[in-house]
Amino acid sequence: MKIKAQIAMVINMDKCIGCHTCSITCKNTWTNRAGTEYMWFNNVETKPGIGYPKSWEDQERYKGGWEVKNNNLTLKAGGRIEKFAKIFSNPDMPELDDYYEPWTYEYSKLFDPKEHKQQPTARSISLLTGKKMDIHWGPNWEDDLAGPTMKNDPNFLKVQQEIKMDLENSFMAYLPRLCEHCLNPACVASCPSGAIYKRDEDGIVLVDQDACRGWRMCVSGCPYKKVYFNWKTSKAEKCIMCYPRVESGLPTVCAETCTGRLRYMGVMLYDADRVKELASTRADNDVYMAQREIFLNPHNPEIQKKARESGIHEAWIQGAIDSPIYKLAVDYGIAFPLHPEFRTLPMVWYIPTLSPFTSHFEEKNDPNNIFPSFDEMRIPIEYLANILSGGNVEVIKLALKRMTLLRQYMRSVTTNASFDVEQLKKVFITEEKMKEMYRLLAIAKFDDRFVIPTSHKEEYSNLYEKYGNVGFSCSSCDTGLLDEKFFGGGK
Repeated sequence: MKIKAQIAMVINMDKCIGCHTCSITCKNTWTNRAGTEYMWFNNVETKPGIGYPKSWEDQERYKGGWEVKNNNLTLKAGGRIEKFAKIFSNPDMPELDDYYEPWTYEYSKLFDPKEHKQQPTARSISLLTGKKMDIHWGPNWEDDLAGPTMKNDPNFLKVQQEIKMDLENSFMAYLPRLCEHCLNPACVASCPSGAIYKRDEDGIVLVDQDACRGWRMCVSGCPYKKVYFNWKTSKAEKCIMCYPRVESGLPTVCAETCTGRLRYMGVMLYDADRVKELASTRADNDVYMAQREIFLNPHNPEIQKKARESGIHEAWIQGAIDSPIYKLAVDYGIAFPLHPEFRTLPMVWYIPTLSPFTSHFEEKNDPNNIFPSFDEMRIPIEYLANILSGGNVEVIKLALKRMTLLRQYMRSVTTNASFDVEQLKKVFITEEKMKEMYRLLAIAKFDDRFVIPTSHKEEYSNLYEKYGNVGFSCSSCDTGLLDEKFFGGGK
């Protein structure tokens, strides 16, 4: 057993209001440079819809992620030989139109002092060609629409036809997305130059800008399409999980600025020796349960002992014990990975939305049945299962039942109404766990939602060796003038 620690995140879809605050703060922090205009490390999509870039979930088109072929876990786009064969012409990569052509506006015409017969307008201008252009797509083009592109949503392929006919007027849900910082990242395995790597100390996946050669195999290899190509620098860029903040014990920008307080961050301990074994699970709907097996119980003294032997710092072990991620994903079982069937073992998990369900439950006035037909729910459970559990309907249904019972139970507590505690046994949960879950989901403080230990670089790198070798380069550095001036012998 080889124990490693991983920074992970849980996003509560049930509380997302689609305000895009997370996207804007991330954009202003990390991608406000030339060449990054179309990059959205964090974006919020409206479901049903095809998302950004277009149809990113359709791996028959993009060949992203992994697959089990001849009992072996291989990249869906092929191995090393296939990668080099199409290194200069990659047919599996999204085109510019699948994102959008970066543009600006003719702002100067709005401030032109000349008199005009008509109201001046600012036409859209391409940042690539400098020519006037018409805008046809963008990162939140489907915002609040929930329907026009529904027929192209890959998650509907396995949903019953009669359900599809009623969906356009029945529901929509928000899906915030960022890099999953996977345990088995396909982008890392796809990179011919080894520029993308997974940090040993916290599991964050980064791109070495010096090693990147702009081949873009990572773009097609990532099934979530969260690696982008900077057309100005010809380098790949992606979400960095705000690692300078995380190293200081702070949450990511998107998590801290979220107005709905729907994001949680913490440490997960996992067995690195079982990554390949569990990612190779044959059935798509079994991969979610397999990934749960890789997580280790931080409350187990034996696991804590082995974690110390593996070189994990005491603060990180304590962070794993207090982690809200382990509680939501394992203890309560209400958080799920995004498309586990891609077999990347993603580490950004989601709590499925329940908002449209409550009124449906309350219309059923049968006190002996808190769970009326889940098949009549406004958001089809099959659709949620296709997004969050690889098609495993039962685990989604169990999570929704627990969340429904939580509302019923806490209502009885606050109003002194009667409640049949036997209902809790049907969903395999206790009153104590219900109260803990309520506190974490409803009234958790900042320190409860974000349990992030500070980085201990001294245990992973030789800082003394790096002393004096980092900093900005300049023309005088090559001549040794800085050394003469500041380190003795300067005139």
